[in-house]
Amino acid sequence: MIQKFEFQELDLKGAYLIKPFYASDERGSFIKDYNIDTFKAKGIEHELKEVFYTLSKRGVIRAIHFQLVKQQAKLVRCISGHVYDVIVDLRQNSPTYGQWRGFDLTGENALALYIPQYFGHGYLVIEDSIVSYKCGEVFNGEGDSGIMYNDSDINVIWPFEKIGGIENLIISEKDKYLLSFKEYTETVD
Repeated sequence: MIQKFEFQELDLKGAYLIKPFYASDERGSFIKDYNIDTFKAKGIEHELKEVFYTLSKRGVIRAIHFQLVKQQAKLVRCISGHVYDVIVDLRQNSPTYGQWRGFDLTGENALALYIPQYFGHGYLVIEDSIVSYKCGEVFNGEGDSGIMYNDSDINVIWPFEKIGGIENLIISEKDKYLLSFKEYTETVD
């Protein structure tokens, strides 16, 4: 079986849900989740500058992260496990500014999200997971920032029931003290 790349542009303009190239036979399977020429043909200018992986336990939440400088476009895919992945449009001149969308990314469905610059990104780990990030800019620790996962203005509806309730949430110390959406808006004005 061969499945070619499929790109679905989201209503948060510039963001895509991508079904990667997939081939399988009696030996197993092959997944290609990035090809510069294929992406350019779809109008997505994404050149890799950094690749990394996160290994996370069930219940971990990675809040709405972004960089204030050297914005990172990202291609994110759950290699194994299951995450509920959330993107937030942080482009102040966008008609969808402050809006979020959520997606179930699993090792099984192999879907990827292309997250443009000036978007926030986070996820809730539903099953122990490995998540791949293919970034268009290198990490800049001085510009690293984020918005609280439970910000009332953005109002992400996280599926905490899938981890047995919010009491099973695992959050880093850093993520407990991130910006509110209001503070972010004041910071970038």
